[in-house]
Amino acid sequence: MRISLDAVAKGRRDVALPPTSLVFVSGRATLAVTETAQRPTVLGLIASGRMTPDAGTVALDGETGRHATAAIRRRIALIDAPDVSEPAPNIPVAGVTAEELMFAGRPSDPISARRWLDAHGLRHYSRLPIADLAPAERVRLLLELAALRSGVEGVVLVSPDRHGGDPARWWALAEEFAGRGLAVLVIAGEASASSLAAPTRRSAARSPRPRPSRVRPTHRGALLAGGTR
Repeated sequence: MRISLDAVAKGRRDVALPPTSLVFVSGRATLAVTETAQRPTVLGLIASGRMTPDAGTVALDGETGRHATAAIRRRIALIDAPDVSEPAPNIPVAGVTAEELMFAGRPSDPISARRWLDAHGLRHYSRLPIADLAPAERVRLLLELAALRSGVEGVVLVSPDRHGGDPARWWALAEEFAGRGLAVLVIAGEASASSLAAPTRRSAARSPRPRPSRVRPTHRGALLAGGTR
């Protein structure tokens, strides 16, 4: 599966999202770099087929139009987008799990939710409010649950860096799920992108850390790509 955004923009004078081009494909994790509180969610909504851009095109395997957009919406899960798909902060982890299991068509009673958490080594977090879960564990929980949904072939993870923590940890999870065959798009800020591209100081040889595919908006809609894995 290949989803491509060509110079998509949103809002008057492109305030909500300037022209942005990117591609994300099955089996690869791609990092899209954008700033401000609103733009990551807008980009996530467009990339997952849940919002129509005011300019530009979104294509699925080269096809555009309503049918392609509907197919993207069915096949791509939008994860943790602020004010759209993020869990309410005071809901316990077990409650979030039960709700996501229900969306996936799985048994979602409290016992089933606890069993699922136990199977994934997260049972001890069951009563913890989701807002208090460590950033990497939050991302792992939400990615695992989204992957259970029928027909999901890709995920768009929005602003994991807003929760703090080491970007390398959620990026490793993005690559893990790409390794399972999913198309993975992560939308984050410049500071996280710079951190992921920086050489690791833990290596005696000072070899560079693997760099993610990365794109960022430009007013010309150009694609700025870094290294790939």
